[in-house]
Amino acid sequence: MAKIVAVTACPTGIAHTYMAAESLKVGAEKLGHEIKVETMGSAGSENKLTDEDIAQADIVIIAADTNVNTERFAGKPIYMTSTGIAIKDGVAVINEALKKATVTMEKEVAKIEEMKAQRSAQRSGVYKHLMTGVSYIIPVVVAGGLCIALSFAFGIHAAEQEGSLAAALMRIGGGAAFALMVPVLAGYIAYSIADRPGLTPGLIGGMLANQIGAGFLGGILAGFIAGYITLGLKKSIKLPKSLEGLMPVLVLPLLSSLATGLLMIYVIGTPVKGIMDWLTVSLNNMSTANAAILGLILGAMMAVDMGGPVNKAAYAFAVGLLGSNTFEPMAAVMAAGMTPPLGIALATFIAKNKFTKEEREAGKAAAILGVSFITEGAIPFAAADPLRVIPSIIAGSAVTGALSMFFRCTLRAPHGGFFVLPIPNAVGNLGFYIIAIIAGTLVTAALVSALKPRKQ
Repeated sequence: MAKIVAVTACPTGIAHTYMAAESLKVGAEKLGHEIKVETMGSAGSENKLTDEDIAQADIVIIAADTNVNTERFAGKPIYMTSTGIAIKDGVAVINEALKKATVTMEKEVAKIEEMKAQRSAQRSGVYKHLMTGVSYIIPVVVAGGLCIALSFAFGIHAAEQEGSLAAALMRIGGGAAFALMVPVLAGYIAYSIADRPGLTPGLIGGMLANQIGAGFLGGILAGFIAGYITLGLKKSIKLPKSLEGLMPVLVLPLLSSLATGLLMIYVIGTPVKGIMDWLTVSLNNMSTANAAILGLILGAMMAVDMGGPVNKAAYAFAVGLLGSNTFEPMAAVMAAGMTPPLGIALATFIAKNKFTKEEREAGKAAAILGVSFITEGAIPFAAADPLRVIPSIIAGSAVTGALSMFFRCTLRAPHGGFFVLPIPNAVGNLGFYIIAIIAGTLVTAALVSALKPRKQ
């Protein structure tokens, strides 16, 4: 019997994190191994691994789609994978980890450096850095968006009255939280690339993007520029041992902030502002037919991988537009993200002979996840029967997204599912919005019910 410790983390820290942890626990139980899993979710680390846990462990499994600090595991065999692979087959991941987990080097300092390099290789790539930034802005945007939605509950123009509660809520949500959105996005993209030294220039670059009016596109560019400049400086500047302590607190923050800031002000900011202005005007003046096509694409993206890279790309696009007062894509994305689990839950109810008893019970949980805008509730069903389920949920979400944009529905809160619908003025064209969600749910349920074979 092996003693295993594991860490799971996904960009949003909502569903994949915990589903991967559960899959690994089930896999370890089947194989007769002992496991403790630390989940790095949106609420912080839970079931945290102690020094004693790590010392006693035979191997370490990191199932993550975002940055995880591995320095505390120095000297232990480590196996890295994604949450998606862990969710799909926990048994296979554990067997693979037992065969391939490796200790990097013998000396402790060398081990840490090598593991940093291994971590960097694991999270290399534009998408992974972007998703690290997105994972940190989601709580900021959700808190700010809900404060703004609560402000509008007093009336669309209630916040204009100085000293009122509506004005205070708008100041918290729009003046503070949304003002932090782009700097936090840029800061943590840079952090993903260059670790802690990248955070300061990233935050400064993001703030400049806000001030210039370059929006979330400017923030994304600022994050990547700050991160790669910091990484380059860290590799190229060599100081005497006695002065190395100045690198993270003086040399790197100063030089990388100067380079990032000057590039944002004199080179990048103005052209990106022009692109953002054009994008905002184009979306606001889009014809009904074109809006429906955009909604169809965004809706389908939300269901393609149910919380994976494509889903998060659509969500990040919609969230980024909130800062430009463009609310239609956010409405389409949230509605389309609810329909996969809702449609499957409905199918388990109307076509009971097509599902096992366990699947029907899981359908109840999927319904709760669906109304909460957690698309990952559809994953167990899609994993069990991908050829029938995935096309069905893509069709349903595409219909919902298209109808939401066609009806010009708007959403000022970037999360919350059905729980934000009762807030006055949070959703524009609420009746049609509910119709769009119901339509997509019915399409998904009908297709799943028709395509799946009867159970013996």
